[in-house]
Amino acid sequence: MSISFDHTIIFAQNSSDSAAFFREMFALPEAASWGSFVNVQLTDGTLIQFAEPPFEDIQFQHYAFRVSEELFDAAYARLVGGGIEHWADPRMTLPGAVNAGHGGRGVYFRDPTGHFLEMLTHSYLTAQGEPVP
Repeated sequence: MSISFDHTIIFAQNSSDSAAFFREMFALPEAASWGSFVNVQLTDGTLIQFAEPPFEDIQFQHYAFRVSEELFDAAYARLVGGGIEHWADPRMTLPGAVNAGHGGRGVYFRDPTGHFLEMLTHSYLTAQGEPVP
């Protein structure tokens, strides 16, 4: 038996703007969309659906994405080139920097709605499933 993550819905103030930001940041192609969803498909097939909720208050969430070294370099250049505020840590105490923890690189930034995105090149877990110090 197996399990994999198929899709999630991310509430956005403007679903088209949020999807476009995400596609541009991570160099993803357009994906088929339907109904009230604006879709983005990751390279592993996972679908992220952006939707504008029927209520005003959106609770900000954290979404972390593991990317290749090459994509990290390109996306980080887009962050810096776009003047997008970013941090090396989740507490936002190291602005404008990249962390080198857990055997890779990582950075935190916000999407147009305010969700806290993390881009990292190495999982926090080792092959044995233990956190890397």
